Amino acid sequence: MADEATPQTPPAQPKMQVLGQFIRDMSFENILAQKGIQGEVQPDISVEVALDAKKRPTDHQFEVITKYTIGSKNKGNGEQLFLMELEYSGIFHVENVPEEQLHPFLMIECPRMLFPFVRRIVSDVTRDGGFPPLNLDTVDFLALYRQEIERRAAAEQANAPVS
Repeated sequence: MADEATPQTPPAQPKMQVLGQFIRDMSFENILAQKGIQGEVQPDISVEVALDAKKRPTDHQFEVITKYTIGSKNKGNGEQLFLMELEYSGIFHVENVPEEQLHPFLMIECPRMLFPFVRRIVSDVTRDGGFPPLNLDTVDFLALYRQEIERRAAAEQANAPVS
């Protein structure tokens, strides 16, 4: 019988290693101290997250960049209290991830690995900037990725020529 089952080698397991991580860019503005805002202060925090990934010249290496814009406004009068911008990057070695799964892997799993370090930086900088330490809520990178895919699909549909 020629159709006998031959043992197949199982697919190689995905492999990811963090080679390095660093702050690419950061700024913190304590507007409350600069302007000397008077009266009761009730902070309203906003957090925006953007992601980017690029292939590095070395095989299987990628740089994943997480960009956070964190602002605090006074609920009472809407005046800005502080503004923090942080770009935090990680260099990752990624192997055995199918090509069609590489983009979601880089945009979901890699930022998830970096997030605890970002949370610590934000906490330390806000505390050192004269505010109570801001402990960021966990970011759902899967939901963020899905929203970006939907946004891109809607943009492509809007730009599609009408026939």
